[in-house]
Amino acid sequence: MRDLSTIIKAYDVRGVVPDHWDEGTARRIGAAFAELVWQESGATAVVTAHDMRDSSVPLSRAFAEGVLSRGVDVLEAGLGSTDLLYFASGSLGVPGAMFTASHNPAQYNGIKLCRAGATPVGQESGLATLREWAERDAYDRVPGRTASIDQRDLLAEYAAHLRSLVDLSAIRPLRVVVDAGNGMGGHTVPVVLAGLPLEVLPLYFELDGSFPNHEANPLDPANLVDLQAEVRRTGADIGLAFDGDADRVFVVDERGEAVSPSAITALVAVRELAKGRGTTIIHNLITSRAVPEIVREHGGEPVRTRVGHSFIKAEMARTDAVFGGEHSAHYYFRDFWRADTGMLAAMHVLAALGEQSRPLSELTAGYTRYAASGEINSTVADAADRTRAVREAFEEQDGVTVDELDGLTVDLPDGSWFNLRASNTEPLLRLNVEAPDRARMTELRDRVLEMVRA
Repeated sequence: MRDLSTIIKAYDVRGVVPDHWDEGTARRIGAAFAELVWQESGATAVVTAHDMRDSSVPLSRAFAEGVLSRGVDVLEAGLGSTDLLYFASGSLGVPGAMFTASHNPAQYNGIKLCRAGATPVGQESGLATLREWAERDAYDRVPGRTASIDQRDLLAEYAAHLRSLVDLSAIRPLRVVVDAGNGMGGHTVPVVLAGLPLEVLPLYFELDGSFPNHEANPLDPANLVDLQAEVRRTGADIGLAFDGDADRVFVVDERGEAVSPSAITALVAVRELAKGRGTTIIHNLITSRAVPEIVREHGGEPVRTRVGHSFIKAEMARTDAVFGGEHSAHYYFRDFWRADTGMLAAMHVLAALGEQSRPLSELTAGYTRYAASGEINSTVADAADRTRAVREAFEEQDGVTVDELDGLTVDLPDGSWFNLRASNTEPLLRLNVEAPDRARMTELRDRVLEMVRA
């Protein structure tokens, strides 16, 4: 039996196929998940969807066999984005399993699991139990029913739901370059945006889990180069880049310049606050400080949380927040079962742009106030030791405040700040720095990096 600790992570299942896991593992996980949701809530059905990777269909089918073995039905939604799976779980009121490795290279695959209503399953909310049961692969309960499997195409319903949340029918015509990275955006974008006043110029819409053009990870600036060039070449109004499972979206303005996810968070937050149906906005602790400032200026209440979707979604549920955003371009909506959806965020940006006459660079300039480093990774032998050294260098200075909500966050009296977080899975320290101007950001960034890499 494989050691499942190598693939069951803090938020999901993820690993190389077949080195780390295979169809036998998927079958065991399927049985354990079905037993978990049956014991918790009496769930009699689980919905599945999968991305375009070669291993996704066999893994999802093996998982389904495990679910069926525990007397729980399977609804197969087939090809879909992760947010389509969340739509299925939310609209049908059943637990769900999405087979994808998101932005990871082709040899990887994984499972994102949720309870009914797209409620996340994380390490502390079910994954640890799931691992234990899957490794044991033995159950006391005898299923009291014979389960069945059914196919259900939900793409049209998913698109209709999104279009009911953001009306794009009356915006000015826009030319939009979309880079799907050979991922699931190539499947969902044509259906969601069909018939709207948008000229969609597709890049890499062919579904191909080998990612022949570039990795489907727009967080890496190297993977935005083609989109930026195409926006400039075509004179487009905006560029959109989706990751492999299309639950994240990155935005490029008409100049071909990347728009920070913090600016997008602030823009969408203002739109959600304007609906008058709630005031709480969630942002993680390495989102720009412009976000809570802008939220307050528009009558909202910002709530700071740890990095990671399970923390964001839990805080959204606790506070009944209308929206949440992360630096990694995950955007969460109360109207979408508090789940993250790149497509809905993209539609909000298109609406904001199309409802007025200014170019995107001018529109988003009002949401960008500080200079940020972006996330910088450093390989270290002892992350705790390096973090302690950085803390000791700063904490005794006048006017400096320190907190450890998630890693080490240091606030300096001139308005600069940085966060240093250890990776959960690799010997890395992740640094994010923000300051009032680029010169100060560069100075602070280099000082911290020198200590981290000493």
